[in-house]
Amino acid sequence: MYSAPFEYHAPATLAEALSLLEKHGDEAKVLTGGMSLVPVMKLRLAQPSHLIDLRKIPGLVGARETNGMLQIGGRTTHDGVARDPLVKQKLPMAAEAALLIGDRQVRNLGTIGGSIAHADPSADWPAVMMALDASVVIAGPKGERTQKLADFIVGPLSTTLTAGEILTQINVPLPPPKTGGAYEKMPHPASRFAIVGVAAEISLAADGTVAWSRIAITGLASKVTRATAVEQALLGKKMEAVKDAAGHATDGMELREDPTGSPAYRANLAAIYMERAIVRAAARAATR
Repeated sequence: MYSAPFEYHAPATLAEALSLLEKHGDEAKVLTGGMSLVPVMKLRLAQPSHLIDLRKIPGLVGARETNGMLQIGGRTTHDGVARDPLVKQKLPMAAEAALLIGDRQVRNLGTIGGSIAHADPSADWPAVMMALDASVVIAGPKGERTQKLADFIVGPLSTTLTAGEILTQINVPLPPPKTGGAYEKMPHPASRFAIVGVAAEISLAADGTVAWSRIAITGLASKVTRATAVEQALLGKKMEAVKDAAGHATDGMELREDPTGSPAYRANLAAIYMERAIVRAAARAATR
């Protein structure tokens, strides 16, 4: 099926893009990579009269280190994240996770900012960036604002983005020493979205116990979810406690209906992938 007719805009600056959004309001959509927007336009689930392509706007691609933080442009492709030397060195979990997204075509076109703004409950980036304590930078008609990703995503395909706003950047605080992360995922065989995906960031104390952790799960609930029960079970413990802690993977979580398996089956999957992510993250933390 073809999309409904629309007028195409390719602004050269962010200010021009924001002006177009303000002018056309609800009739406009922003295009970064198109991996989420174009399919729903073809199904006519979205019928914008104006499409605003951000590809010509400078400064929205690539990563840079500033004041103990890695700043990733919102229009950086998944492949771009995977290949970026700074990301590979400073945030290896993010570089590895990028290679698990979709197929090569999707990774070459889809963008990290587009994925986060779309807020699919089975997407990879929301879990990875939540575990990394990331914030998003949003430009709008009233200026720029920064918000924790954990507060930015409020539900399935739902964020705090308001009319006229554009997600321009993701800010990730660089992990301290003895901290490591890992992402483990069971992909759907067709879509490559996560049936279950677990992102774990583990920081070890001098005696090898867990000083703190941030763990996020995608694919199970209506939005990406922090595994707080697992985090609490790990605190102050050594790796011998991982299996028991992983058993709390879905505590307090309302699993959404899913044809991939029963709630009990998917909860068991979550515990398995939780254990794998924690073990690999802790092993990485011990060497950093």
